[in-house]
Amino acid sequence: MRLQKVQDELKEKGWEYRYTEEAGLGSIDFEYRGISYHIWEFDENGLGAESNIRTAGRTEDFTGPDYEEQIVQLVKERQ
Repeated sequence: MRLQKVQDELKEKGWEYRYTEEAGLGSIDFEYRGISYHIWEFDENGLGAESNIRTAGRTEDFTGPDYEEQIVQLVKERQ
């Protein structure tokens, strides 16, 4: 199971989400206030994730050893 920290945060908030895994990489889709968000892991010269969590209309890459923590922080900021 991948993106466990993100999944734990979504569970803590009580938000429904859909988790899938393909080729050892995780993907999470969820809605918040009617807006769809997604997080897709990738492995291109190191693990990272692409997400629209900061700005719903635009995706960005999160890289480095703390990419999941970066995303968790943004999920925590959502009220």
